[in-house]
Amino acid sequence: MNVWYIGYNKDMALEFIHDCGNWAKFYGLAAGEIEQTEEVFVQGDDSQAILAFVIRFASGWRITALSSRPNNLRGKQGRVIIDEAAFHDDLSELLKAAMALLMWGGQVHIISTHDSVDNAFNELINDCRAGKKPYSVHRITFEDALQQGLYQRICLRRGIDWTAADESTWVAEIRTSYGEDASEELDCIPKNGGGKWLNRTLIESRMSPSTPVLRYNQTDEFQLLPEHQRATEVSDWLSGSLQPYLANLDNTRRSFVGVDFARNGDRTAIVPLIQQADLVLKTPFILELGNMPFKQQEQICAFILRGLPTLLGAALDARGNGQYLAEAMQDQFGGDRIQAIMLSENWYRAHTAPFKAALEDGTLDALPRDEDILADLRAFELVKGVPRIPDTRIRGADGNKRHGDTAIALLLAHYASRELNIGAVRVSSRNVRRNNRLTDGFD
Repeated sequence: MNVWYIGYNKDMALEFIHDCGNWAKFYGLAAGEIEQTEEVFVQGDDSQAILAFVIRFASGWRITALSSRPNNLRGKQGRVIIDEAAFHDDLSELLKAAMALLMWGGQVHIISTHDSVDNAFNELINDCRAGKKPYSVHRITFEDALQQGLYQRICLRRGIDWTAADESTWVAEIRTSYGEDASEELDCIPKNGGGKWLNRTLIESRMSPSTPVLRYNQTDEFQLLPEHQRATEVSDWLSGSLQPYLANLDNTRRSFVGVDFARNGDRTAIVPLIQQADLVLKTPFILELGNMPFKQQEQICAFILRGLPTLLGAALDARGNGQYLAEAMQDQFGGDRIQAIMLSENWYRAHTAPFKAALEDGTLDALPRDEDILADLRAFELVKGVPRIPDTRIRGADGNKRHGDTAIALLLAHYASRELNIGAVRVSSRNVRRNNRLTDGFD
C-alpha cells in the first residue's frame, strides 16, 4: 500500500525519504529504480499548496512525505506514519484525519519521544494502556537499542572497532549530554513539563469511583425570594441530600475542611477530609454550589461543619467576598478552628509542595473520579516557579465556567490538616459539645 509520512517540518520529511530510499536500495526491495521527486498538491489556490517528497516504486506504490496539516490526509488511503507526534501542533485533528484510513484496511503508526506527561501523545499512551483505545503500544528505549546492537552498528558505519569498554564510555557520554532530559529522551519516561504542576496519572491514581460529587445549583429567581423561604428550601435539600452522607461517617475519626468561595460564574467548593486510623486523609464527598446566595452559603457551610466528626480545623478562602463567609464561620465555630486564608504567592509557595507530596505518597486519597475535578487539579500551573491557578477559565461538563475551585478547596483542606491540627483536640471536645447543642436546636 502507499505510505504517507507526516513530520512536523521539512527537514524531517527529507531525512525520512532519503533513509527509505537508501534502505530500499540496500535490501533490493524495489523491482526497479527508485525515483525521488518533489510534488506540489494545490488545494484551490497556490497559498494552500502542499510540498511533498515522493519515492515511486516499480510496483506502483509510493512513499510520500507530507507536511503536518491535518487536511493533507483527507481522502487518502494506505499506511500513515506520524513522526515525533508529541511535537505536532494539533495532534488530535491529525489523528482524526488519519483514522479514516483504517476503514480501507490502512494502518496508523504514531511514533514519538515524550514531551512531558501532559502532552497529548502521553495521554494517548495512557488511554491505550487503560483499554480506552484499541491500539498497541510499543516501547523502545535507548537500552533496548543498545542490547540490539546500536553501538555495534555505529562502529560498523564509522569503520572503528567495537569494544565493551568503548561502548560503556560512549553510553555515559550520551547520557551526560542529555543531562536532566535523559530519562525522557532515552528511557521513555515523560517528565512533568509544559508548565503543568500535577500530572494526570498522579491525580487519577488518587481517585475513587465511590466518592460522590454533590452539585447544588440555584436560579437567579431564587435569590429574589424572602430569606426565610430560601432558608427553608435549602434546609430541605440539606436534610434530604446531604445529611445521609454525614450520617454515614465514622464519629471516632477527625475531620478537616477546605472552602473556596464564589458567588456566581465560578463555583463554591467545600471539601471535607476524614483522617483515617493510618493517618491517610480521605474525601467522603465534595460539594459544589452554583449561584448560591451569601446567606445560604453560610447556612450550608455551617451545616457541614456541625455534621462532621471531631472537626479540628477548616481553612476558608478569604479573598474578596469570601471574607464574609470566613468571618461568619469564625463567629460560629471559633478562630481556633476556622482560619481565613488570604491566598498569595508566598502562601502557595509554602503550602503547595506538601499537598503534592501527599498525593504522591498516598496520604491524600479517595478523590472523586470526576472529569471536572480532574480538570480543576490539572489547572495548576507553574507561574514563576510557584504552582498557581491561572486567570483563564475552562468549561465544565455542564457547560458552565470553572476556575480550579475544587483544586483550591482541596489544597486548603490539606493545609488545615497540617496547620490546624496541633493542640486542637482539647478545644475541639469543648466546641463539639457546644455545636451539638446548636445542632439539636437547628433540627
